[in-house]
Amino acid sequence: MRFLRETHIDFIALRKVAFSLSGVAMAIGITALVLRGGLSLGLDFTGGLEIHFKFKETPSVLEIRSALTKIGLSKAVIQQYGSRQENLVLVRCAVEEASLEIASNMIAYRERKGGFADLGELRGIPGIEAVGYENLVGIFTLDSSQTQKINLNQATEASLIPVIRQLFHRKTVTRIEEVIRDELGKKEDAFIVQSVDIIGPKVSQELQRKAYMAVIFALLGMLMYIAWRFKFRFAVGALVALLHDVFISLGALSLANFDLNLPVIAALLTIIGYSLNDTIVVYDRIRENLKTHRKGKGSLKELLNLSVNASLSRTIITSLTTLIVVVVLFLWGGAVIHSFAFVLLVGIIVGTYSSVFIATPVVYAWARSGTRR
Repeated sequence: MRFLRETHIDFIALRKVAFSLSGVAMAIGITALVLRGGLSLGLDFTGGLEIHFKFKETPSVLEIRSALTKIGLSKAVIQQYGSRQENLVLVRCAVEEASLEIASNMIAYRERKGGFADLGELRGIPGIEAVGYENLVGIFTLDSSQTQKINLNQATEASLIPVIRQLFHRKTVTRIEEVIRDELGKKEDAFIVQSVDIIGPKVSQELQRKAYMAVIFALLGMLMYIAWRFKFRFAVGALVALLHDVFISLGALSLANFDLNLPVIAALLTIIGYSLNDTIVVYDRIRENLKTHRKGKGSLKELLNLSVNASLSRTIITSLTTLIVVVVLFLWGGAVIHSFAFVLLVGIIVGTYSSVFIATPVVYAWARSGTRR
């Protein structure tokens, strides 16, 4: 099946225009990243809470989101799972990390005053309201004989942080329960909290490191594969095209104000594989035509254009069919996969463009520079 009749587009002649457009797009994306202070990290990379609810009746995701928006958790991920009869809902939300600041304020106050004389002094420490004075009283003590509690005059900052973090998260969970009950107008038994999982900062940093390494290793692995299967200049062309796709996708992510999370990393890896597949199809045509080129038939520019035009119909059909599915996911897939579908949507368009207008022209530019030398 051919989507287009035989075409004779001079893609190589358009390379300067294509490079300029790509340069502008990448510059806009990088500028957006710099002005925003980098990508906004999602729950997977910043830490937060995962709360599992079991409702007595079928829950309304819209009402739950409306409730969470009232306490500043509009970006929370709300996902129904299990069978419809189970009425299970997962809420994942990032919470402001206040434990370090509160612990530092407590230590600074103790050093300034020479120690706590009464637990009531905690009321005046900045940030205490975030965890609640009444919660701290049940954990801290000034009496050395009460070994089951933490002595406030002997505790270090490192030992205070996990305790305060746990209290802060517990109070956040209580607030979430309260606003959901108020929004739904239900009784106390409308739902139960089955479990609360805390994603700590150390786990989040490890996930972030592994995600970046996955992207880097994917790019390096594909560079080595193409250099082995074709020639090094082909590998450079493919790598430039892949970096082009990743940078523009990340720039679009920043402009659209989406968070960087593990689904987005998965989308980026998918884009790398998808774009590379398109590029290899074109490269295969080039390799076949280069055999004819060795016999003196046609210039390199003509053969590169012939190869791209020969694979153009296949590229458009593949990209359009994939794009239709991704558009459906983006429009009706729900908030949980919105950022994932958005990155795929941008990546498929940019990846198709780069396979035609970036990867092959880079091979041509490399060959011309080698010939001149």
